Amino acid sequence: MKVVILAGGFGTRISEESHLRPKPMIEIGGMPVLWHIMKYYSGYGYHEFIICCGYKQEVIKEWFNSYYLHNSDVTFDFTDGKKMKVHNNIAESWKVTLVDTGLHTMTGGRIKRIRDYTGGEPFMLTYGDGVCDADLSRLLAFHNEKGRIATLTTVKVSQRFGVLDIDAGTGLVKDFREKSEDDSVRINGGFMVLEPGIFDYISGDDSIFEQECFEKLVQDGQLAAYRHNGFWQCMDTQREKEKLEELWGLQKAPWKIW
Repeated sequence: MKVVILAGGFGTRISEESHLRPKPMIEIGGMPVLWHIMKYYSGYGYHEFIICCGYKQEVIKEWFNSYYLHNSDVTFDFTDGKKMKVHNNIAESWKVTLVDTGLHTMTGGRIKRIRDYTGGEPFMLTYGDGVCDADLSRLLAFHNEKGRIATLTTVKVSQRFGVLDIDAGTGLVKDFREKSEDDSVRINGGFMVLEPGIFDYISGDDSIFEQECFEKLVQDGQLAAYRHNGFWQCMDTQREKEKLEELWGLQKAPWKIW
């Protein structure tokens, strides 16, 4: 089963770094978050990837083109015609297809554009800026059990701030309390499984997958939700990047299964 990764957005909320490179190429522990995601899938036996590129796609393509060189010890002998000797072979068991899905294409449109690369088979899909420790084997089993066109992984996002209880009539605050586990909500965390029928739910480049497509799937009873209660973290802001960097530096990264 192939894994499709959305990596074409502008990453405006982490513009401190995304003005230089696409968000999936922002590094955690010296390697792009895209690499971390791919290593995670690879740990479950998924080695074939389709990357939906857009903004600064050349950065992603050039990184993969130089992956072997950058991750191996080499000697360049300029005295003998600039010969290169590789001392070790750091390689991945990956097949990676990089697709230009357009600069301004919406998420649904990006998925539609890689249809021919999926081989008419079910595939995994996730975003190029989030990591988790969900059991992908259980996710796939859940998807097959439900027999729907799409399954997404839902994750808990806790309330960051204190909670106000406001009287609607008077506009006065009746109560203030600190956040609790009960205040957390479930959102789409990515890590989806999709059947080929998903393409029929996407109209074109302007289609926002999480809006138009999800709404149609819900109406048709074709969207299942796999509940993940463990670790999940997106990298939308510099603060979130620093959190992931800290976990990696402390060797406490829950997504590191390799």
